[in-house]
Amino acid sequence: MPSSSLFIVSKSTIYPNDHQSLNNTLKLSVSDLPMLSCQYIQKGVLLTQSPFESSISLISHLKISLAKTLAHFPPLAGRLITDSQGYVYIVCNDAGVDFVHAKAPHLNLSTLVPQNQADIPIYFRKFFQFDSTLSYAGHNKPLMAIQVTELNDGVFIGCTMNHAVVDGTSFWNFFNTFAEFSKGEKKISRQPSFNRKTVFDSPAVLKFPDGGPSATFSGDEPIREKIFHFSREAILKLKYRANRTAVNGKVNGKITPVNDEPALKNGSATASEISSFQSLGAQLWRSVTRARKLDGNKTTTFRMAVNCRHRLEQKMEPLYFGNAIQSIPTVAYVKELLSNDLYWSANQLHQNVVAHGDFTVRRGVKDWESNPRLFPLGNFDGAMITMGSSPRFPMYDNDFGWGRPVAVRSGMANKFDGKISAFPGREGNGTVDLEVVLAPETMVGLEEDMEFMQYVS
Repeated sequence: MPSSSLFIVSKSTIYPNDHQSLNNTLKLSVSDLPMLSCQYIQKGVLLTQSPFESSISLISHLKISLAKTLAHFPPLAGRLITDSQGYVYIVCNDAGVDFVHAKAPHLNLSTLVPQNQADIPIYFRKFFQFDSTLSYAGHNKPLMAIQVTELNDGVFIGCTMNHAVVDGTSFWNFFNTFAEFSKGEKKISRQPSFNRKTVFDSPAVLKFPDGGPSATFSGDEPIREKIFHFSREAILKLKYRANRTAVNGKVNGKITPVNDEPALKNGSATASEISSFQSLGAQLWRSVTRARKLDGNKTTTFRMAVNCRHRLEQKMEPLYFGNAIQSIPTVAYVKELLSNDLYWSANQLHQNVVAHGDFTVRRGVKDWESNPRLFPLGNFDGAMITMGSSPRFPMYDNDFGWGRPVAVRSGMANKFDGKISAFPGREGNGTVDLEVVLAPETMVGLEEDMEFMQYVS
């Protein structure tokens, strides 16, 4: 994007409109601390033209709505501190969040959401603050920033948030609340829980070098980004194929066209049933691995983030504020993954997810306590896939008062070859969008992989 195409109109600091939580502290947990080397989360919504008569009216309205929202999420207006013992806290000191008003009057919705399965336009990268900023920087930078970019025929609201302070569940609860207040709601509908007495609370200390941690991936490699859309029908067909055991135990990677597969009847999922999302993840794992042209004796890893709030015997609050996630790695030899059918790879993912209950969550906590460490984000051997976000997040519920989002998009944060983010499709009803980030040559291979592309619409 030419430097002159987007310009900043104003920058300001927004404070909570209520100061009841002033100087409260929240200690970072076993799930928060590893994220200090991750970049701030960057996600946002593309909206149609607002009904406000002027930019001044729109920006004033959003600032007031943001201040109301921050009163219910006081940690986001705070800063990180590290005490003399090495414990890291969020101090709710009402230092405020950044608010940036920008304009890109040459950009249209049709340019930003092309209909021809083109790569994601690079313009989105300029719609967020704190590029390449690690979450550890929250010691001296705001924990959140909102950038409102006015377009020729629309508005993009981009939210950048410290990943050591929130996971996807907490991020979208904030975003939904911000939208609700903008739409005119008087009371919060989903109050976050700030109770820190959970299995993730720990006396363990994570030590940092002077100046803080470094990123665990370079971010310099060339990448391509695309959104692949999957209809409900395509997802159900994938699920049917993944749950169908192969004839004589083997199919040897045989590809069956979608139109030749029977439709899967609606039914309730069971513990033994491979889910739609696991089926889709397995297909992506197979096709990306094939596109990478890896040696058959090399191992490949599919890493999936899981929400632990409901996985403990004593369940956490569904709206627990903070990180409550763990990463599940599934490893296979390339030749295993590609010579077996979809059921085999989907079942590997399924078994690991099903096994991730109370015992496994607690074992993960104890393992981290024995060796406190940062989260290893990246693709270190050229054979890894990291799946983040979730199609269950209510991204399209963000109606700021003039309609649901046209699209949900992200910035450049935490992106590398093999990083995948799952979004719900705009039409809902079980549709899924995968934001896929790959090396350019791998993306070409994926686009030519008919086992994968037959499900894309």
